[in-house]
Amino acid sequence: MIAALPVLTPIVGVLGLALGSFLNVVVHRVPAGRSVVSPASACPRCQHAIRGVDNVPVISWFVLRGRCRDCALPIPVRYPLVEAATAVLFVVVVLGFQPRAQATSAELMGHGVLLLALLYLMAISVALALIDLDTHRLPNRIVLPAYPVLAVLLTGASAFTGDWVALLRGLVGAIGLGGAYLALALAVPRGMGLGDVKLAGVLGLVLAYLGWGPLAVGASAAFALGGTFGIVLLAVRRASRSTGIPFGPWMLLGAWVGAFAGAPLWDAYLRLSGLR
Repeated sequence: MIAALPVLTPIVGVLGLALGSFLNVVVHRVPAGRSVVSPASACPRCQHAIRGVDNVPVISWFVLRGRCRDCALPIPVRYPLVEAATAVLFVVVVLGFQPRAQATSAELMGHGVLLLALLYLMAISVALALIDLDTHRLPNRIVLPAYPVLAVLLTGASAFTGDWVALLRGLVGAIGLGGAYLALALAVPRGMGLGDVKLAGVLGLVLAYLGWGPLAVGASAAFALGGTFGIVLLAVRRASRSTGIPFGPWMLLGAWVGAFAGAPLWDAYLRLSGLR
């Protein structure tokens, strides 16, 4: 796997570009209850279908100078930014989660399946964060299918590695984090939505599969980052105490902090507190 990184990294980057283009469609259509498959993408003003040559991620936007070829309607810069960001994030996942140097072939296969699970989570993270920022919603059409998809992928990873403890830990994490968010939603209905509760179960599943450290750090980071952002908005008077701030993006960002850095941060905390 490590030797294949020079080949795998650009492939994953290109995959991220293509998927980023699709995520733009998802972000636009899912909140409106529309199909992400049909009809084909078209200009919202002149209704001309987007030509294949004009649908190349990032490049087409620059070739067209950010405007529709037919009616010159400006194309939001967010489109190429989402495509490029998805590509970069996919590469970061591959580089950030590498197998141990002396991994067996079964462990390498298991690691490959785990990477698929993490890339899937990254893809829906991008879509959900943008949708929540736009609409203050976390659509069931994206969140609920994540449960069976991730459960199957993580089960496959454990089947190759034989690490069934990780899968059991993931199930406990899903129930635990989802239950904690449900308790918060019931206690403070205006502060936590059911979409956050459903997403918490998904994040708990993956984070706990990676370890208790990623789960603890990921869950804590969401509140730390979201709380800090809220305080800053209040300080600069861009929000009041009654302003609704979407929490989904902070849950997702916190989860990725936990996934990437949770294990060493948790270990450092245990050592400093004298618990290890």
